Amino acid sequence: MHLAINLSHHISPHTKNTTTTRFASSLRVHATAATTPPNPTHRASIGKQWREYQGINNWDGLLDPLDDALRTEILRYGQFVESAYAAFDFHPKPHPHSLLPPDSGYRVTRHLHATSSIDLNWVSNRSTFIGYVAVSTDEAEVARLGRRDIVIAYRGTITCLEWLENLRAGLTRLDASGQPDASPMVASGFWSLYTSRARERASLREEVREEVRRLVSAYGGGGPISLTVTGHSLGAALGVLTAYDVARDFGDDALVTVVSFGGPRVGNERFRRELERSGGRVLRIVNAQDVITKVPGVVMEGGGDGDGEGWVKRRLSEAGWVYAEVGRELRLRSSDSPRREVRAGNVATCHDLGVYLHLVNSFMSSGCAEERSQMDLLSMFGNMGTWHRERSPVAWGQSPPLDQVYDQVH
Repeated sequence: MHLAINLSHHISPHTKNTTTTRFASSLRVHATAATTPPNPTHRASIGKQWREYQGINNWDGLLDPLDDALRTEILRYGQFVESAYAAFDFHPKPHPHSLLPPDSGYRVTRHLHATSSIDLNWVSNRSTFIGYVAVSTDEAEVARLGRRDIVIAYRGTITCLEWLENLRAGLTRLDASGQPDASPMVASGFWSLYTSRARERASLREEVREEVRRLVSAYGGGGPISLTVTGHSLGAALGVLTAYDVARDFGDDALVTVVSFGGPRVGNERFRRELERSGGRVLRIVNAQDVITKVPGVVMEGGGDGDGEGWVKRRLSEAGWVYAEVGRELRLRSSDSPRREVRAGNVATCHDLGVYLHLVNSFMSSGCAEERSQMDLLSMFGNMGTWHRERSPVAWGQSPPLDQVYDQVH
């Protein structure tokens, strides 16, 4: 099962160079949202296994080879992130018509805003739309999922202040007690965007907690609930912070899961342990050629007190630069893509959300990636480099046949 993906949609808002623009214009791989009423019966039911797909067993046995139902769920959550990007459009208030299509089976309940603590005289608005909260309301979709699903979706970096916050990569303690290794620590800039308030605006953390509390209270007596946080880039980092925060208070009411795309590192080893202890699950989708997933800081496993590595780790920890990877990783590679444009992509395109969704869509297993690429390339070149097929609209979360995935336009 595969989903047609729009690779060009997200390159333009936050990547403006000529190379990327040519890359985007050469790709027309679309996921067209149908305007028909919700019809979840056409999608695979995961009701009996929903906890496994939400990571209750750390996605054991589902990632390599990639389970088709899990692939569809990952792509579906990627569409929530796409909607967050589309809604922003460089304006602090989202366009309501561009959030969720009618057939998503979800209803947006609240817009979310992130506030920077950086004060620049020439920037008038320090708070901007960063995402939204939605809840599954279509009863057929609730039955297909096996639970009521609350989604928190975050876009990635767009504004100048967000870029500046990204550069504040030193770790800051979440509590003031103890030594650095004994205290959960997270990147200062991410924590600032999550917790800072504006004069007339609550912090992102306060908005999220208030809305989650309201929805859990409203739907708590009607069956199981999941809380799925999804985001790309900066949004992936904010998603991990959100899971850490809400799992501690709402973990008994809902299974808390993060589905992140191209996320940077967020916190130290103690932060990771606390997140795991609270029950939060994290599935990190990583492009091995995406440099953003390799920053900030360094990751140092082990390092005893009596060796040189231990001494270096202690010094770096004291300086706030030793991070830890969180959750389970689904590792993909642009070089394994059947698309020449993807394989030849630059730093920006390797990080693009559309490329991530394309890689998820085309990945089968680590053992057959090369074989799959060769087969698709032979098919593509068999038509003299031009492949244009008519496609019927693809409903939200549905998967067309494989021969509808690629559409090369010259």
